[in-house]
Amino acid sequence: KHWLFGVLSGLIQIVRPQNTKSGSDDEEQQMELDEEMENEICRVWDMSMDEDVALFLQEFKAPDIFMGVLARSKCPRLREICVGILGNMACFQEICVSISSDKNLGQVLLHCLYDSDPPTLLETSRLLLTCLSQTEVASVWVERIREQPAIYDSICFIMSSSTNVDLLVKVGEVVDKLFDLDEKLMLEWIRNGVAQPLGQPQEDSEEQPVFRIVPCVLEAAKQLRSENPEGLDVYMHILQLLTTVDDGIQAIVQCPDTGKDTWTLLFDLVCHEFCQSDDPPIILQEQKTVLASIFSVLSAIYASQADQEHLKTEKVDLPLIDSLIRVLQNMEDCQKKLENSAESNQEENKKSDPTQDDFHLKILKDISCEFLSNIFQALTKETVAQGLKEGQLSKQKCSSAFQNLLPFYSPVVEDFIKILHEVDNVLADDLQESFPTLKDQA
Repeated sequence: KHWLFGVLSGLIQIVRPQNTKSGSDDEEQQMELDEEMENEICRVWDMSMDEDVALFLQEFKAPDIFMGVLARSKCPRLREICVGILGNMACFQEICVSISSDKNLGQVLLHCLYDSDPPTLLETSRLLLTCLSQTEVASVWVERIREQPAIYDSICFIMSSSTNVDLLVKVGEVVDKLFDLDEKLMLEWIRNGVAQPLGQPQEDSEEQPVFRIVPCVLEAAKQLRSENPEGLDVYMHILQLLTTVDDGIQAIVQCPDTGKDTWTLLFDLVCHEFCQSDDPPIILQEQKTVLASIFSVLSAIYASQADQEHLKTEKVDLPLIDSLIRVLQNMEDCQKKLENSAESNQEENKKSDPTQDDFHLKILKDISCEFLSNIFQALTKETVAQGLKEGQLSKQKCSSAFQNLLPFYSPVVEDFIKILHEVDNVLADDLQESFPTLKDQA
């Protein structure tokens, strides 16, 4: 305790206003941190993960001292460490409530989001995410963020220009949490920067960049694509949340460039990167959440842009059908493994729905089936003929599709069978034999 007291006292000395004249030497000194002091404060940072230490720091008014440092110090390393210690302390509920209830500290911490130092931004984002994850105080932080519109610009700037992978992931998690907690804030951010109706070019906008949420999210996703799959998952979920409101879908599709960029990235991910034919089926367990988000967004774009030219000219139906059916086939393998595992671990004779064993697999299945049914509805005789020729609509693949689409999407399957009869009568009859409910409809 005595040692901690000494370190905190040293911090107070660092930020105490000097009586001497302010000059360039003083300012340079403020930017650097004495090595011995840095080592001491870093020890406090490490120790603050312990609840007893965190409570002592709280009792000793350490948050007030850190607030003084953040308000006055120009030293990036010192600011980073102070926010980092507060972030560790906020992991404990009682302290988190106390920190969150201090309005002045809250404002100072949010002001750190305007910092130009990536490590400080990272620690600030981590602290924010910790507070937003505590149900007792989350609404306080959402309201504070809403009251500071400049935070939107700062976060968009980070997403669109940063190459720091850790920072991009953490900022993405903050945005994802904010949108999940508060639809009203999400709508405000969707509409932010849209001075004219969506889809119309902005005139005379050279003075300052106008940030729009979708291009910024896409830029971060592209940056994380190869370097951090978990981070990509976060940004795909942000896009999925945007499509839960009509304004979000419009923000994606009504601006031609944004719509095309979003479609191109997501189409490329599912058709050429995730769950490929040479991947083991179990890969689906790793990719289930990101695939669910991607298919959900693609489905929303497909439904809203089905009559637009870029979807007509790019042959998208068959590659998407191929990817969706492959995901559903891999899901069957995963479910069999889950079933076998459950049987070996539990001596039970009754069979449960294997999808119940994995909530996220069930979500992916539901989204995939809905998207597949939408594409099936748009198929023409020519596309079906092409799919048979190229192998995307083989007997095995059609069987897998029917197995998953029936009985919920019976009318869609029945219409597809009618088209199939015109293209390949023998295959259509074979499939009807395999699925008695379809035979009845013949």
